[in-house]
Amino acid sequence: MPPGPHRLNVSAAGYDGYADSIDVTAGSREIAVRFKEVTLDAHIDVVHKHSFGSCKGTLTATPNGLQYAASNTSDTFASPLLDLTGFDVNYLEKTLTVKLKGGKSFTFTDPDGNADHLFVFQRDVSKVRDRLRKGE
Repeated sequence: MPPGPHRLNVSAAGYDGYADSIDVTAGSREIAVRFKEVTLDAHIDVVHKHSFGSCKGTLTATPNGLQYAASNTSDTFASPLLDLTGFDVNYLEKTLTVKLKGGKSFTFTDPDGNADHLFVFQRDVSKVRDRLRKGE
């Protein structure tokens, strides 16, 4: 690497990326980097809307993934956050749509009809998804 100013970018899955400007000089140099772990522990009670009817359950999100648990076990799923192909809130319709890799899609509402809860959950999970994406 030629001497002079350079930009150091370091990343690891599950941690915030690290970037810093360094001045490279001749000879060896040791650089220590401290990573900040990406954290997320969010959950929300939801109603899964079916073509006919609905069921109640809980969406839980951690840095490892998104999980839906419900009494109707055929509706449950777990997916890594980075495998979601869609994760959007429609504020007017008060829905959260989750699209999984492979094409399966789920539409959720808040049991109290409150789009704010869906929006906050989606916002928090999306922030972590973006941070994990940058760390790859």
